[in-house]
Amino acid sequence: MPHAVVIILLLVVLGTAVATFAGRWGIPAPSLLVLAGIGVALVPGAPTVHVAPDVIAMVVLPPLLYASAEEISARDLRRVWAPVLVLALGLVLATAAVIASLALALTALSASMAFVLGSVLASTDPVAVTALGRRLPLPGRIQVLVQSESLFNDATSLVLFKVAVAGAAAGSVSAPGAVGKFFVLAGGGIAVGAALAGTVAFLRSSIADPVLETVIVLVTPYTAYVLAESIDVSGVTAVVVAGVVAGSLAHRITDARTRLHLHSVYAVVVFGLESVVFALIGLQLPTLVRDLGPGHRWWPAQAALLAAALIGIRMAWVWPTTALARPMRSYPTWPLARVVTWAGTRGVMPLAAALSIPLAAADGTPLPGRPLVLVLTTAVVAATLTVQGLSLAGIVRTSGLAVAPERAEAKETAARAAMDRAAVEYLDDLAAVGGVNEAAAARLRERYAERLDPDTDAALLADLAALRRDVLGVQAAELRRLSAEEQIGDGLRRRLQAELDRREAGLDA
Repeated sequence: MPHAVVIILLLVVLGTAVATFAGRWGIPAPSLLVLAGIGVALVPGAPTVHVAPDVIAMVVLPPLLYASAEEISARDLRRVWAPVLVLALGLVLATAAVIASLALALTALSASMAFVLGSVLASTDPVAVTALGRRLPLPGRIQVLVQSESLFNDATSLVLFKVAVAGAAAGSVSAPGAVGKFFVLAGGGIAVGAALAGTVAFLRSSIADPVLETVIVLVTPYTAYVLAESIDVSGVTAVVVAGVVAGSLAHRITDARTRLHLHSVYAVVVFGLESVVFALIGLQLPTLVRDLGPGHRWWPAQAALLAAALIGIRMAWVWPTTALARPMRSYPTWPLARVVTWAGTRGVMPLAAALSIPLAAADGTPLPGRPLVLVLTTAVVAATLTVQGLSLAGIVRTSGLAVAPERAEAKETAARAAMDRAAVEYLDDLAAVGGVNEAAAARLRERYAERLDPDTDAALLADLAALRRDVLGVQAAELRRLSAEEQIGDGLRRRLQAELDRREAGLDA
């Protein structure tokens, strides 16, 4: 069996074991995976791991970005677009400038390679942020702000990175050219992602086979990335836009059975990829340090200072942004700024960018400073995933912003009651006009959502199944109304919709 395949299988096994213990201990799995990866790499005789840049950029990133983008509510995204834009553009540019200046002062990197390091570390990582934030009891709008910012700031950091690498390899860069390239990359990625999402939505709406539709969904992020990169625009932006659009249309173009099938398959894919990639971050660090060579013994202190600077820059930018942004004014400024700042972890995206730095300059000579940039990037990523990741839950709990379990439970109970009332009213209306089997209506009204006795009359069973399907449709419509009128959040809407889907799938079975 090939060496790489063995390592991947072992990483998946490691991820499964780590996720099991992380769930029991209440620790974010990404943080524990990074620590586990470092621990494995330090074991004597552990295999040396070298990851090709294309493996992460083309194999791992697209489905993880797509899954993260699908979780974003398009409605909530429209509400927070102003602070997201300020953070995704202004904060990334400011971070790149400050980190580049600090790296130039602290390390032996040239100005061009310091700018490369600044652009690499400028953006937060959507995969890490989504993975860390899934279990946090944050209000929906704050969660959307953090996830959306981490998704959309990749366009800015990607352009900065490409400009910085071009400058490091060629020795010169044009500011007007950089600005023009940004609009081409970002605008082209948006166009490709939206067009592909529309095409895929049309195809999925005309397909009734869950397996075929699952294949289309799994291929979509890769198609978006490859199409965009092939015409020299942002593949990351294309994947993110396709994911957001697809997520907003999913409940309209698929049936319950397909949604359940898609959710199960994609959950397995995301779990496997996250297990591999976060463990790889930990595995890579000791290997990169060994390859660094003499003369760089201060890299741990340099990485610690850079990580601290990232937090300080983010706090200085986030505080006034959240204080002035209209959608965020209902939350206390300091706790909100503290949570949003601490949620800005680095992860897979900076690592993929750093690994893609070319080995040689335009004249064929080795690119100076590349090994140090890789070590500092990986160390900062590992530090933010562990330090911020392990303490983020405590920051949220002490901020006063966490949604109380009683409040969440009360909202869910109210939503269920509203759906049940809608079903009962529908049955009463049918009984009043006599347009339904009265025995079926009575049975369903008394024992709704309960399994029928196996000796039930076949005709009554058929009528009852048809009636239950109609009632489920009414409940789904009521759920959409509650969501549209903002009486419930998008997370609760998805959870209740999944329950309705399971009931409908049970009828089909």
